[in-house]
Amino acid sequence: MASALEQFVNSVRQLSAQGQMTQLCELINKSGELLAKNLSHLDTVLGALDVQEHSLGVLAVLFVKFSMPSVPDFETLFSQVQLFISTCNGEHIRYATDTFAGLCHQLTNALVERKQEGELPEGLGDRPLLRRELSARAQDPARGCPRPQLRRCRLPQPLRGIGVLRQAIDKMQMNTNQLTSVHADLCQLCLLAKCFKPALPYLDVDMMDICKENGAYDARHFLCYYYYGGMLYTGLKDFERALYFYEQAIATPAMAVSHIMLESYKKYILVSLILLGKVQQLPKYTSQIVGRFIKPLSNAYHELAQVYSTNNPSELRNLVTKHSETFTRDNNMGLVKQCLSSLYKKNIQRLTKIEDGEIFASINQKDGMVSFHDNPEKYNNPAMLHSIDQEMLKCIELDERLKAMDQEITVNPQFVQKSMGSQEDDSGNKPSSYS
Repeated sequence: MASALEQFVNSVRQLSAQGQMTQLCELINKSGELLAKNLSHLDTVLGALDVQEHSLGVLAVLFVKFSMPSVPDFETLFSQVQLFISTCNGEHIRYATDTFAGLCHQLTNALVERKQEGELPEGLGDRPLLRRELSARAQDPARGCPRPQLRRCRLPQPLRGIGVLRQAIDKMQMNTNQLTSVHADLCQLCLLAKCFKPALPYLDVDMMDICKENGAYDARHFLCYYYYGGMLYTGLKDFERALYFYEQAIATPAMAVSHIMLESYKKYILVSLILLGKVQQLPKYTSQIVGRFIKPLSNAYHELAQVYSTNNPSELRNLVTKHSETFTRDNNMGLVKQCLSSLYKKNIQRLTKIEDGEIFASINQKDGMVSFHDNPEKYNNPAMLHSIDQEMLKCIELDERLKAMDQEITVNPQFVQKSMGSQEDDSGNKPSSYS
């Protein structure tokens, strides 16, 4: 190794042993150019560092290797990154979450772009068996893999990264309710691999916090998480949860038009029709750009919703034919067809509301007369009391979180400075009583 690289390795070892992680982060941020100039020696540097004890040093080397215009040996680099993410020190990498997340983004982009052959154990050629086995291994990266005779077969590249990114998220998160930029990468790979369930543990929780990633977190990651998450729930037919995710993407505060918000809005309309039979109104806090720019770009979908409300299947079919090119180009034709099917079920669903307990009525089988009744629920049985108690606990928890957020904002230096500036402006504009 060159003397400069030896000095880098010695500094990483020394600072790691002393626990001076802030200084170590400064070192690796300054060493990017040095590592890039000595690309041929980086594997030697990796061999001189311990993944557990020198996680930040190894992270810097892998990040530089992945940043190169062309990766000569992708399989070796993939194995190195996979090993690093599974065995690195989580406490250490939280000092450099921006670089760690950047490495995950690079891995995701590489897996999406590359189409190579992979190896699978003999006997996994059957597609249903293949999918079940790969899904199980993606959800449990530590699961053993029997390796009898290996043969060459096509393996979707995105599927290889699902388990790795799940581990990366667990390393980064301070708690399960914290959103990271890697969440969006995981959802993207699950969509491309058509393997949805591994992402559910990271979608079924309510996000209360965002990992700042040393200022590197971008709004695009937030939008992609909710857009991809909505698509995953749509694929799983969980339309209620999908509608919520699309709503979050649309209602994100914004000053400019986002293509992600536009696509979320189109799917929001279709899922609303499938789930509710009408377009659900967006929250009042939704940005004005939705009405000003996004709605005019979704005319075909608004026409679809308008015709859907007439309950006329033939007119709806004609409209679908009219705008079929638009729906196909947007990759929404499948949802549009589900809207058409849901219209046929609308009247039947009205009747099933009686059995579901949404409407309290009885039907006389002799003459077909319907008699409506009051709600028989007296709200005095144990199940109902338990349900009310759970809802009250949710409200209490929400109130506590709002108070904590309010306190955090109150002591934020930027907020205090802005508030003081506003007060000074108000006092300066106030006319003097002596004038």
